Amino acid sequence: MVVLAFGLAVAGVLCAFQMPFREYPGQEYSDFALPADYKDKTEFVFARLMYPQGTWGIFGWLYRYDWREGRSAWTNDYPRADRHFALALHRLTRLEVRSVEQPVSPDDGDDIYNWPFLYCAGPDQWNMTDAEMARIREYLARGGFLLGDDFWGEEDWYYFQRNMSKLLPGRPIVEIENRDAIFHTVFDLDQRYQVSGQWSLRGMPYLNGGRDPHWRAIYDDKGRIEVAVLFNHDTGDSWEWADDPSYPERYSALGIRTGVNYVIYSMTH
Repeated sequence: MVVLAFGLAVAGVLCAFQMPFREYPGQEYSDFALPADYKDKTEFVFARLMYPQGTWGIFGWLYRYDWREGRSAWTNDYPRADRHFALALHRLTRLEVRSVEQPVSPDDGDDIYNWPFLYCAGPDQWNMTDAEMARIREYLARGGFLLGDDFWGEEDWYYFQRNMSKLLPGRPIVEIENRDAIFHTVFDLDQRYQVSGQWSLRGMPYLNGGRDPHWRAIYDDKGRIEVAVLFNHDTGDSWEWADDPSYPERYSALGIRTGVNYVIYSMTH
């Protein structure tokens, strides 16, 4: 509890330096309604990493859009997933969570260092410059936490590994052991399974041959997870469609609990 209290105190200090809320058109939404309290000052903000995407992979066709103006790979499930998860995080923890997310660009100077938790949809899609990679590397070295989600199959994994070898050369990507604190910060996630997307209602519960779910990570020298990897999962969809009666509750149940654990881990480790 002392560690958590310290983490929240640090978050409160960071709020004074963070850039104000901003919104971009997403892949699926360009006019998603803002909640009435979106301007409220809070302890925690769900931050989503913006990035330039390549021409490969499942979202390669989005390369034609300028990533700095939205509609590109980083906006997958945005902003509906972010706002649903922020609401769940507020209800299930003692965190005072802002009702709207924050898109964070590695090109915005030192702003990235003000957001202790970063969510990234499609981390295999990165096509970052050396300078952008360097800033994210420094972000992680300062104690930041990055969660990569929603990429599937061997081809996506190949591109993800290529990105990580540039970001953190020499750092292995390993399976997280069940005893790791990240699975037990708030909920005990001993019984885990693949979290599929809303698209699975049409038949296949996985994409690109990604049949086997994985919970992987890159650790720093002190044994702290700095990059968490939800591979062969669509956790973003489990947040986005949590209020849809046709979407399986079991997916949202695990997806939300996983997100809660990862956020609290990022604030206490």
